[in-house]
Amino acid sequence: MKIASYNVNGIRAAIKRGLFEWIREQDYDVVCFQETKALEEQVDESLLKEIQYHHYWHSAEKKGYSGVATFSKVKPTKVIAGCGQEVYDKEGRVLRTDFGDLTILNCYFPSGSAGEERHAFKMQFLNDLKPFFLDTIKERPNTIIVGDYNVVHQDIDIHNPKKNDKRSGCQPEEKAWLAEWFNGPFTDAFRHLYPEKQEFSWWSYRAGARGKNKGWRIDYLSVTDNLVPTLESCAHYREVKHSDHCAVELNLDWKI
Repeated sequence: MKIASYNVNGIRAAIKRGLFEWIREQDYDVVCFQETKALEEQVDESLLKEIQYHHYWHSAEKKGYSGVATFSKVKPTKVIAGCGQEVYDKEGRVLRTDFGDLTILNCYFPSGSAGEERHAFKMQFLNDLKPFFLDTIKERPNTIIVGDYNVVHQDIDIHNPKKNDKRSGCQPEEKAWLAEWFNGPFTDAFRHLYPEKQEFSWWSYRAGARGKNKGWRIDYLSVTDNLVPTLESCAHYREVKHSDHCAVELNLDWKI
């Protein structure tokens, strides 16, 4: 199985930059998009038909903001939009798709970079959603939680950790939350496969950060313990530029 997580920072703009052509070339089984910034009906229907994927959307109430969408070759056996908490669901942040015994949760965690109020909202989201994730894996032990977590895990996951340690995404309480996450029932697929490798998934548009590879790794594919033996490879596509993020690909020994 070949799956990708991709914060596209506006799916309509990314499509104009060749997103769908690239997805077809990569031949993914499942693609999870975050920050779609669009309703399904705002995307050209002919393009959606042409890509020949089943597609499911959970968009924000606010137009041009947030949102997630999951595209799959195989039709899911179940689709659930949202986490059941209105304050987060109205921002379009969680979309579940089941494929037989496998569950994929496509998530866009809030950014706290807009100020103290949004940082507090982000921390509340992290604390409120953890029971939801834990309940999901009790019911569905073969689960992958993919998406933009907007949190750096370790110093290796950011180009200049000391300079950035006061910025949202790098603050101690955020990193502690993610450390507890990965010390618990979830495994960081990329870090499990490549313990010493430095890769990033997001770069600022400023000062040529992407060309210099001065980035952050904030997009993850977390897997439950049952799936760890199935992990085969993981890749970051820094040279493919549809967004300020890159696609993160995971290959695992699983058929849907």
